[in-house]
Amino acid sequence: MNKLVLVLLLLLPNIAFAQEKKPFRWGTDPTGGAPFIYQDANGKYIGFEVEFAEYLAEKLGRTSTMVEGDWANLPEQLHKPADIEKGVDVILNGYELRKDFAEQFGVTRPYYLYRLTLMTRKTDTSIQKWGDLKKGKSVGVLGGTAAHQYLMKRFGDSIDLKTNPDVANVIKLVNDSRMDATLQDGPCATHFFKEYPELHAVAESEKPGYYVIYYRKNNRELGAALDKAIGEAVKDGTLERIYRKYGIWNPDQSELPSLMSKEWPPSFEEEATGNPWPRLIRELLKAAGMTVFLSVASFPLAMMIGMLVALCRVYGPAILRIPAGIYVEVIRGTPLLLQLFVIYYVIPDIFRNYGVPQVGQWLTPIIAGILGLAINYSAYEAENYRAGLLAIPKGQMEAALALGMTR
Repeated sequence: MNKLVLVLLLLLPNIAFAQEKKPFRWGTDPTGGAPFIYQDANGKYIGFEVEFAEYLAEKLGRTSTMVEGDWANLPEQLHKPADIEKGVDVILNGYELRKDFAEQFGVTRPYYLYRLTLMTRKTDTSIQKWGDLKKGKSVGVLGGTAAHQYLMKRFGDSIDLKTNPDVANVIKLVNDSRMDATLQDGPCATHFFKEYPELHAVAESEKPGYYVIYYRKNNRELGAALDKAIGEAVKDGTLERIYRKYGIWNPDQSELPSLMSKEWPPSFEEEATGNPWPRLIRELLKAAGMTVFLSVASFPLAMMIGMLVALCRVYGPAILRIPAGIYVEVIRGTPLLLQLFVIYYVIPDIFRNYGVPQVGQWLTPIIAGILGLAINYSAYEAENYRAGLLAIPKGQMEAALALGMTR
């Protein structure tokens, strides 16, 4: 009996060690970048939300486990069980308090207060306030965000609103004078002002918004534990320490303690949306019109380039024939989306590095689209024309040459 007890006592530490902590799976999109989540020089993920997630996991007695996903689709991952691939316990990635999400999921108390910041170049004096956003001004924004909804609600079709899935791309386009302005959350703007000193803030939203964590509505136990942990982080200064580390602490955060005791979530303002069909029809007609325009504008150019390439391949010397063949194979062997990316993003950067920034300013999205479609179609047109030229019988060609006709 004594030996059995001794054996059990010896095994207990190993058994306890074998019982690993349950993972705290939080969904995020690492491409969102700093200061939310990004990689340091060693490839390790850092950011204020990374440290916040680790703090929450410790408070819950779990291990922090980051689950990557696309920002726009992360809420869908919350519908999956947390113990399967891509399934998550919560989504934590700068998600604003939104009525549509609050109706689907449980929502924690806020962990950060943000304001929308209108960013533009210091050299652009045409935009100094909200009222300067008018027809012809291009404003970039991350699609599906509160900033996107704010611009649509306040300005509608009076501005050239452009959505993009990558915040860093949008801000770079503004910095390179290829877009007039961008609307971003305060933490994002604060970070990129350091990276792009040529940019500055010209306006902010009147009321602050809230970053919250969403979880499954039926998991009230987890929601209560998260609210408790957030309250403790606010009270003991953990959040302030993390935010100061990443340079995003501001006076608005002083409101966090009072929000820990108020009824949550607050009632949402009713929006007079009206009938969505007229706007939807306008957008569909506009998209259809743009499709027709791009086709009509690009195809004649594609025919000309294709004919030139075909003539070089059939009748040209080796110095023209070989590059023409490579052109056709490369264009036909790469996706159109990649070609458009190279034309719109890579080529302007190359010229800018050589001191010719005007190329990027001239290469608007529409012009890049026309060139991309023309180049892509031209490779296929070249093969059509080459097949036609090679289909001419040898005897017919010799007869034509005998009559004095040129090739």
